[in-house]
Amino acid sequence: MSSNLFAHAVLDWFDQHGRHNLPWQEDKTAYNTWVSEIMLQQTQVSTVIPYYERFMQRFPTVETLALADQDEVLHLWTGLGYYARARNLHKTAQIISQDLQGNFPETVAELEMLPGIGRSTAGAVLSISTGKWAPILDGNVKRVLARFYALDGWPGTTANQKILWQHAENNTPRERVGEYTQAMMDLGATVCTRSKPSCLLCPLQKQCTAFELGKADQLPIPKPKKVIAVKQTYMLLLQQENPHEVLLYKRPPSGLWGGLWSLPQVNDLRDTLNETGLELDEGSIKTLEPMRHTFSHFHLDITPVIAQVNTPTDCVMEGKALLWYNIHKPENVGLAAPVKKLLKTLSN
Repeated sequence: MSSNLFAHAVLDWFDQHGRHNLPWQEDKTAYNTWVSEIMLQQTQVSTVIPYYERFMQRFPTVETLALADQDEVLHLWTGLGYYARARNLHKTAQIISQDLQGNFPETVAELEMLPGIGRSTAGAVLSISTGKWAPILDGNVKRVLARFYALDGWPGTTANQKILWQHAENNTPRERVGEYTQAMMDLGATVCTRSKPSCLLCPLQKQCTAFELGKADQLPIPKPKKVIAVKQTYMLLLQQENPHEVLLYKRPPSGLWGGLWSLPQVNDLRDTLNETGLELDEGSIKTLEPMRHTFSHFHLDITPVIAQVNTPTDCVMEGKALLWYNIHKPENVGLAAPVKKLLKTLSN
């Protein structure tokens, strides 16, 4: 199948079956498209929609986002995960607003220079918002192309990435580029799905090598599995005079849950005083049901512990920003997902 026929087949399918009423399609500005594309990284459309709508209601322009406190940005992001995306979104908004006079770059290379924007995201922002020619290669597009060409091996290798980018470039048309970009993402998300692809509904079925070989459900080859490590921690739900207030601290700006407010953690309750400077009232300690939180590279098994703290708060956790968080009058701060869950449990 020639590249022209490939693009025509995809666009014809999109005209009839694609998604045309997503919130970020109503006003295709560079800002709206960029926010949606960052949110959609490793996150499904159905999950993103309510977050996008709340985010855009609060930050309708890149300038309003740039002027916001990071705490509020992270608060509105809480639950979406991969919080580096939110921190980079905020940094990029400040660069665009302050250094670029509110104007988004108009080339892929310039967009890629901004925090959190890779080649595929840059291509999506540019093609969808301006119609300029710019290929993309997100997870959905990789899957479509890996099956269509029966790619040999895991798509994530450097060699296979190069091959897939070449296919993406060859098949991206010079006209209706933004619609083609959306069409390829839709095709991968709704038809050429990770498991149980709906090949009979696919506009590329007749020329798809994986379908011809009977391997559509076997390709692309998955990433070689690694044993996921399991780590243990205690999360401390600490209280003083007010039973509705829980002590939180702000994590460092980078790394795990960077910039979010979290509960103090220890690996061993017996070492609480040494590790945090906190002295617990031993008679008040109550252990709750353990929970597991899974990151991309390890499982974290959390044992929540409720306890009264005897140490004055101005003497504890030196050098850290502290907050007595009222569970019945919550502040607009970014919370790590398991912390949000535990605070909700406590309020109930």
